[in-house]
Amino acid sequence: MQLCPAGTYPYAVQSGDSLWLMAQRFRTTIQAIMSVNPGIDMYNLHIGQIICIPQGYGTNQVPATPLYSGISRAEKTLNNLMRLLWEQHIYWTRMAILSIAYSLPDENFVTNRLLRNPKDFEAALKPFYGELIASQFANLFTSHFTIASELVKAAKANDSAAAADAEKRWYANADQIAAFLGSINPYWSAQEWQKMLYNHLAMTKTEAVDILTQKYADGINVFENIEKEALEMADMMTQGIVRQFPQYFG
Repeated sequence: MQLCPAGTYPYAVQSGDSLWLMAQRFRTTIQAIMSVNPGIDMYNLHIGQIICIPQGYGTNQVPATPLYSGISRAEKTLNNLMRLLWEQHIYWTRMAILSIAYSLPDENFVTNRLLRNPKDFEAALKPFYGELIASQFANLFTSHFTIASELVKAAKANDSAAAADAEKRWYANADQIAAFLGSINPYWSAQEWQKMLYNHLAMTKTEAVDILTQKYADGINVFENIEKEALEMADMMTQGIVRQFPQYFG
């Protein structure tokens, strides 16, 4: 069994865990965890892997936790759902980009499936936030997809003015999503969501350009980073809900 240095304690990775979730749960940071676990691959954790967890900072220090303590079944279920929805978000987006770029006959079918993703998020959020708030999020997310479609079509047509207009509205929509999430959950930072969404938009645009210019290897490399960030956003969304509604995740 791995020995952990003084000031840390061992934790066994559970299903659905990520360094971000561990940092939130144990009131530390991803950087602090990585510093006491040299060589750790934050994107390739496996169940049962022993991670040394540093004590939290200041008055929020967490007492040593039993080796196999983990999250509740309800939290795991929510995290799995959020990860599924964010994965579907990016995979159907990629398929829509490909369909638009190459005028594939499935474009309308793929687009319709992509636009189901906001409704699936709405269904997931409704039990916690109610119908109105969940539907508002779905509307913002629907705009996120429709503007992205406009941007890809404008880029394909070499219409730089239309592309620039769509990109400007795309980032404004990201601002709206970040502000909205920050307003409904005190454990979600609007600034952090904005940062992650901006990064998501930038990578998705690069992915689309790589596909349109037939730089396929580059596009795949970018997509791998999009996927990693999507999982981080799923974990961040999960943790915020769990902290806001602890009565459901005891």
